[in-house]
Amino acid sequence: MDLVLLCVFLPLVTVAWGQYGDYYYGPYNYGDNDEWVNVYRQGFNFQCPHGQVIVAVRSVFSKKEGSDRLWNYACMPASQSLGEPTECWWEEINRAGTEWYQTCSNNGLVAGFQSQYFPSVLDREWQFYCCRYSRRCPYSCWLTTEYPGHYGEDMDMMMYTYDYYIRGATTTFSAVDRDRQWKFIVCRMTDYDCPFQNV
Repeated sequence: MDLVLLCVFLPLVTVAWGQYGDYYYGPYNYGDNDEWVNVYRQGFNFQCPHGQVIVAVRSVFSKKEGSDRLWNYACMPASQSLGEPTECWWEEINRAGTEWYQTCSNNGLVAGFQSQYFPSVLDREWQFYCCRYSRRCPYSCWLTTEYPGHYGEDMDMMMYTYDYYIRGATTTFSAVDRDRQWKFIVCRMTDYDCPFQNV
């Protein structure tokens, strides 16, 4: 009798835990053969496939290549509870050589990046590609630690917990090292429509 109950309830518990529990993402696929989305000193535009969001960011720094970085991103489908994106857009440009803080407006989630290199300041300007899911609202937001840990180091940021999403970032820029450190703004999203929006 106990074995029968175990066989009946174990699959149900496993499915419920997978849908609603805090489980962890597996290894990320950064694309074919881990290729970079850019070459040094060149602009790039990266967008996740429709219905997916950024879950990992990887970068390597090269002083000899104009103090620039190679970039790569991984995407995962957003939770089914969010549904399909209702709209997507490019946010305002964050200028090269400055510190900045930006979240996706209209409760959006980061689904891509666009960047242009400027040799005059040895830095990049940045834009987020954001997608809104119905009228879901962020909550339980926090900042990650700095990526990279020190200027000039390689960077590998991954979202380890399901149902947490990148909504933006704050960055600092070192005029000495000509490099940037990132703290990503990470939030959960409600499972219901909210009567308000952030701007």
